[in-house]
Amino acid sequence: MNLKRWFAWLCLALMLVAEGLLFRAIREKEAAQTDTREAQIQMRELQSKLDELNQSSTGLQAEEIARLRKQNEIYTNRLAKAQATVDQMKAELKQTTQQLATARTALQLQQDHLQQLQTENRLVTEAGMTLIHRHACINNLRAIDGAKQQWALEKNKSGEAVPTVRNLLPYLKDGVFPVCPEGGTYSINSVDSVPTCSVAGHALPP
Repeated sequence: MNLKRWFAWLCLALMLVAEGLLFRAIREKEAAQTDTREAQIQMRELQSKLDELNQSSTGLQAEEIARLRKQNEIYTNRLAKAQATVDQMKAELKQTTQQLATARTALQLQQDHLQQLQTENRLVTEAGMTLIHRHACINNLRAIDGAKQQWALEKNKSGEAVPTVRNLLPYLKDGVFPVCPEGGTYSINSVDSVPTCSVAGHALPP
C-alpha cells in the first residue's frame, strides 16, 4: 500500500512539473511571438522607406540604400530566428502537453486502483466481522442450551418445559443472559428443542 501511495505522489509531482514546464513554454512562446511581430513591423517600415527611395527620381544615395538593405537583412535574419524559436516553443509545448496528459492518466489509474483496493478491503473486513459475529452468536446459543439443560436436570423438568430468562440466569456466566452481536432475538424454546436466533445463519449445528 505504501508503494502505491508513493507512486500516486510521484504521479502528482510529475503533473506539477509538467504544469510548470507548460507555463514556461507558453510564456516563452508569447515572448517569441512578440519579437516576431516587432521584427515584422520594422521590416515593413524599412521596406516602405526602400520603396519611397526607389520611387524617388532624385536625391537617392547609394550609401543610404545599402544601409537600409543591410538593416533589412538584419531584421530578416532576426525574424527567421524568432520564427525558429516560435516553432521550437510550439514543439516543446506539444511535448509538455502530452507529458501532462500522460501524468494525469497515470494518476487517475492509480486513484482508481487505490479506490478498488479500499473497496475490497472493506468487503473483506465486513465479511470477517460477519463470521466473527456468527461464531459468537452460536457460542451464546450453546451457553443458553447448556443452561437450559442444567435447569431441567436440577428442577426435574420434562422435555416439553420451556424456561424463562429469569430461570436460566443462575446457570449463565456472571448471571447475564447473552445478546446476539448483530441484534438478533433469542428464542429459548423447550428443553428438547435447541434455542434459536432470529438472524439468518445464526443457528446451532444439527
